[in-house]
Amino acid sequence: MARIVVDAMGSDDHPTPDVVGAVQAAREYGVDIILVGDEARIKPVLEAQNTQGLNIRVVHAPEVLSMEDKGEKLVLKARAKDSKNSMAVGMDLVKSGEADAFVTAGNTGAGMVSALFRLGRIRGVDRPALAPIFPTATGTCVVLDIGANPDCKPENLLQFGILGSIYAEKVRGVKNPKIGLISNGEEEGKGNELVKAATPLFKDSNLNYFGNVEGKEVIGGKVDVAVTDGFTGNVMLKSSEAVAKLITDRIREIIKNGSILTKIGGLLVKPALGAIKRLLDPSEQGAAPMLGINGLVFIGHGRSDDFAIKNAVRVAKHAVDVKVLDAMKSAIEESLKKIT
Repeated sequence: MARIVVDAMGSDDHPTPDVVGAVQAAREYGVDIILVGDEARIKPVLEAQNTQGLNIRVVHAPEVLSMEDKGEKLVLKARAKDSKNSMAVGMDLVKSGEADAFVTAGNTGAGMVSALFRLGRIRGVDRPALAPIFPTATGTCVVLDIGANPDCKPENLLQFGILGSIYAEKVRGVKNPKIGLISNGEEEGKGNELVKAATPLFKDSNLNYFGNVEGKEVIGGKVDVAVTDGFTGNVMLKSSEAVAKLITDRIREIIKNGSILTKIGGLLVKPALGAIKRLLDPSEQGAAPMLGINGLVFIGHGRSDDFAIKNAVRVAKHAVDVKVLDAMKSAIEESLKKIT
């Protein structure tokens, strides 16, 4: 049975959505849950839930890493052996083998720094990457990196490709996933110096390399994994989320302010609009994995509700069940043998 640590102090409205979502996940997916955070705040929320027959325990962590923790201050809190913040305590449970994965809706930067210092990287990985799932015309696409590494080297992109390929295959169930390099043109030779330098590395790898892809090819479902630096990926993610919200908000506004016929039409298409909303809603996936870390770490939106937390635990459980971490270690090891 998978043992999942949930950072009860992660979301903007902690600890209620974090605790409630974790309880729902324990009931639906049969996982053992460890809630880390301020016990005095967690216990009342937990006691208000129906936890009969569920294996849920609380590990006290009196401190919280927030958006105000940056730079040297963040590093000191993340790396200190005696850190008592919820991220440090939770990741230490994974490192010690008491848990299999860590889920948080807390500060992304704090999660990344804490994971680096407390769990370390997979041997052969220079930098970890945050890899959310994008909806596409044909299914989904793993896009990485979306913010952990604004500046990258060609070798980093190749490692992202290997990690993303394994994740797409093991967790998303895609056989021999197609890998694309995000660029400003499909033709080989297009792109900035980073893309041009990374292209021969991908062509010489064992990956199922598709070639350059523009944003429209990613959304069109041409590839299963799209690789880029964290700066480009973050802009792409936030732009996509903003466009999706604009479209859904405008449709609601038009229906609400329209004629009687428009309102009737809105009722008729409501199920279809609901399906589109679910497709575009990041809470359906719950959290994005931080690939390349020597442990399973999943980071969700700060505005996560209980539904998002529940789904984040589901994704983490699946990653544990299919042994995705072991598969990534093996794939990176093989790539190192090829280089040497």
